[in-house]
Amino acid sequence: MWARLRGGYPLRILLPLRGEWMGRRGLPRNLAPGPPRRRYGKETLQALEMPVLPVTATEIRQYLRGHGIPFQDGHSCLRAPSPFAESSQLKDQTGVTTSFSLFIDKTTGRFLCMTSLAEGSWEDFQASVEGRGDGAEEGLLLSKAPEFEDSKEVRRIWNRAVPLWELPDQEEVQLADTMFGLTKVTDDTLKRFSVRYLRPARSLVFPWFSPGGSGLRGLKLLEAKCQGDGVSYEETTIPRPSAYHNLFGLPLISRRDAEVVLTSRELDSLALNQSTGLPTLTLPRGTTCLPPSLLPYLEQFRRIVFWLGDDLRSWEAAKLFARKLNPKRCFLVRPGDQQPRPLEALNRGFNLSRILRTALPAWHKSIVSFRQLREEVLGELSNVEQVAGLRWSRFPDLNRILKGHRKGELTVFTGPTGSGKTTFISEYALDLCSQGVNTLWGSFEISNVRLARVMLTQFAEGRLEDQLDKYDHWADRFEDLPLYFMTFHGQQSIRTVIDTMQHAVYVYDICHVVIDNLQFMMGHEQLSTDRIAAQDYIVGVFRKFATDNNCHVTLVIHPRKEDDDKELQTASIFGSAKASQEADNVLILQDRKLVTGPGKRYLQVSKNRFDGDVGVFPLEFNKNSLTFSIPPKNKARLKKIKDDTGSVAKKPSSGKKGATPQNSEICSGQVPTPKQPDTSKRSK
Repeated sequence: MWARLRGGYPLRILLPLRGEWMGRRGLPRNLAPGPPRRRYGKETLQALEMPVLPVTATEIRQYLRGHGIPFQDGHSCLRAPSPFAESSQLKDQTGVTTSFSLFIDKTTGRFLCMTSLAEGSWEDFQASVEGRGDGAEEGLLLSKAPEFEDSKEVRRIWNRAVPLWELPDQEEVQLADTMFGLTKVTDDTLKRFSVRYLRPARSLVFPWFSPGGSGLRGLKLLEAKCQGDGVSYEETTIPRPSAYHNLFGLPLISRRDAEVVLTSRELDSLALNQSTGLPTLTLPRGTTCLPPSLLPYLEQFRRIVFWLGDDLRSWEAAKLFARKLNPKRCFLVRPGDQQPRPLEALNRGFNLSRILRTALPAWHKSIVSFRQLREEVLGELSNVEQVAGLRWSRFPDLNRILKGHRKGELTVFTGPTGSGKTTFISEYALDLCSQGVNTLWGSFEISNVRLARVMLTQFAEGRLEDQLDKYDHWADRFEDLPLYFMTFHGQQSIRTVIDTMQHAVYVYDICHVVIDNLQFMMGHEQLSTDRIAAQDYIVGVFRKFATDNNCHVTLVIHPRKEDDDKELQTASIFGSAKASQEADNVLILQDRKLVTGPGKRYLQVSKNRFDGDVGVFPLEFNKNSLTFSIPPKNKARLKKIKDDTGSVAKKPSSGKKGATPQNSEICSGQVPTPKQPDTSKRSK
């Protein structure tokens, strides 16, 4: 299809900014959107069942030349004449002809026509050029598409909202300005960006207009709440964030603008535009993701400045997004006390233009001295907790040892067969995903349906079999997580898996990849008959992927066969020592077998390259919620009765040595009566 209609329902998301931004719980009942559409399939990355390489920029150029289609080479896209635009659409508002209005992504091949708003895949474009019926005949243009399902709700909320400066109660205006930090933002700025205020929800309303200004396509509501001595912000997008592709401020951009500043919050764009007069745009999902579908709108700029926030996470996101937009034209504002986020800088009286002039280039050929590193080192020393990574909320003991989850690292995880490796690692990844870490799961051992069922149970912290009436509630919340699954199962080629991971990093800004497990991928490798050499090669490929893409890779590897009474060690990982050498972290799920009952599990961190701390902490499995972080309720514990010497008293059994009536009486709580000596044998 030429277009994907971006319909959906509001999504409650978490945008962590200094821990103050929370998910939106909902609008007032009289303004809440209609019932959400039930979709029982999570979007999955398409599996490459045969070794087909993805399209490259060279192949796209050769195809265009072969069919006589002129094109222009851009930063991240190729520009070509659009076959989907009518002649009347090839002129903009100023009368300038825009014949090269079709943008083709160099990495994925997806196209977007800026005049007709038609979009599709590279295969759709080829079908249209070659005259096949599955292209234009079945295509759908966004400009001619019917309204999406939430359009009535969007229009109703927009009509209820009023400009902030038109509120009759001046005390309410002052309270709103204080809550949202708009004391120095003028009414002209709010009017220029068409910002309104929804009184029943006490929320600012930011509109999403079509690129040509043809209509209202969506809204973002930002609510401020008092929380202790501070203010917390909750936001809602209509449609849901996966379909909310609004570059806030885009209608104010002219074709002659050559520089733009990108922010992660609409309020920051207001402050920047008012203070500097420069064009500003707000990314729709903040520091979480930069959808490739937005790249054509940024193609005209020769200089792009990222000012996403004042923490290390914003700095890392800016460097990641710059790679999509061609780093040679991108500049980054480094977070710091004297360079806070734009709205705070405006309220503190800083010169925002001067801060923009200190932006650092995102690209350099090589580092020649410590001078180019000293600011990076200072940033890490000034933000020790942020450098340590994102902390787990379910595993505080893991934070104590590993300090946090960091990008660009390789974690090797192992444990005995049947000890619960997949169950633990799913909760381990779910914890991070719930905090906004874009996660890609590659489950080669169990099906995605079964894995999703386990993760949904862990997410709901209880089984849903007996409470199916709550399934839709938890399924909707679970679907909102930035979680994706590869559709591979069983043995797969490492080249195919890496290509899929590269695609996911580019399209979905994946920050964490889980591979479960390594042994199931080693069937298609024809490097040699030595499985050890094949495994070493695969581990090296994952290590390189993690480093090159600044993406954390968690690799599950089965251990070699060990005696049940022996604990696993780093040397117990199957294969040579390369896996443990390449890994930044090595986690071992120990399962100590007990004679009197099931095993007792605990997690051992045997390698920690970040700061060298290693250690062990116990795990207790909750069968009801399938979690290791939530203690089970009313669990019947095995009681071990010890005698005076400290040895464990064993349960008596007939015909076995050591089964004495005295042991039975001790276990039953009765006081044994002393035995009378048998004198009959002595007399004989």
